[in-house]
Amino acid sequence: MTASRSSLRVGSRLGKYRLERRIGSGGFATVYAATDTLLGIKVALKIPLPAYVSPELLDEFRREVRLTMRLDHPNILPIRDATFIDGFFVIVTPLAQKTLDDRLKKRIAFESAFNIIDQLLDAVSHAHDRGVIHCDIKPENILMFNGNHIRLADFGIAKAAQATISGSGTGTVGYMAPEQAMGKPSAKSDVFSIGLIAYRMLSGKWPEYPFRWPFPGAAQLRQRAHPDLIAIIRKSLSIDPQQRFRDATQMHQHWKKTRLKAIRYARRHRAES
Repeated sequence: MTASRSSLRVGSRLGKYRLERRIGSGGFATVYAATDTLLGIKVALKIPLPAYVSPELLDEFRREVRLTMRLDHPNILPIRDATFIDGFFVIVTPLAQKTLDDRLKKRIAFESAFNIIDQLLDAVSHAHDRGVIHCDIKPENILMFNGNHIRLADFGIAKAAQATISGSGTGTVGYMAPEQAMGKPSAKSDVFSIGLIAYRMLSGKWPEYPFRWPFPGAAQLRQRAHPDLIAIIRKSLSIDPQQRFRDATQMHQHWKKTRLKAIRYARRHRAES
């Protein structure tokens, strides 16, 4: 029998996994919170639509996973397993509490926002230092665990899916650098995406194409962020890739240097308001 997404039901079993709830669903895959009934642990199951599970996708996915298996880092989500179960291709990862996209529905304290970006830069620096670019950094791919600990997800499957389905540049419109939208991604494209997320977290607004400074929310950003921190974000969002940081490692070095002055600035302005 051909597997279909409609045959999956919350409460049903898929091999040793019991589907507890649906976390998200898109054009490519559905994600479920599940229980591993043998080990008694909670996991997330990402299940691509069977129509997309072609030999080409599997080959691309294996290539990407081999590449990203080198990325052993506390802020990068590991893939625990990827296999066929009852006709479905199932990708198993640790289960997060929420995504950054969920968290952005409420205001985030400055220090929490600063530390989330610091963790994100640490993760992407680790990848860039090993020659791996993500190409789809967005709030939905940043998973949150206890204590505002984040893990960046989808290093392998997102790129494999985009390359197989679209045959064009990878990434999500609205979060990608202009040159990436034209099929020319680089480490500097990841820097741009991180800059977009940092701007959104600290200003409350999403910059949009054609990305002309000052962006919407610039006044709110100036109220919360030290000028040196704003300069880092602005550099990361340069339209010309040559004007950005060369990679996340260089951006992270500058980000860390601003920590004390940025936190003091935010605390002082919060006390005055």
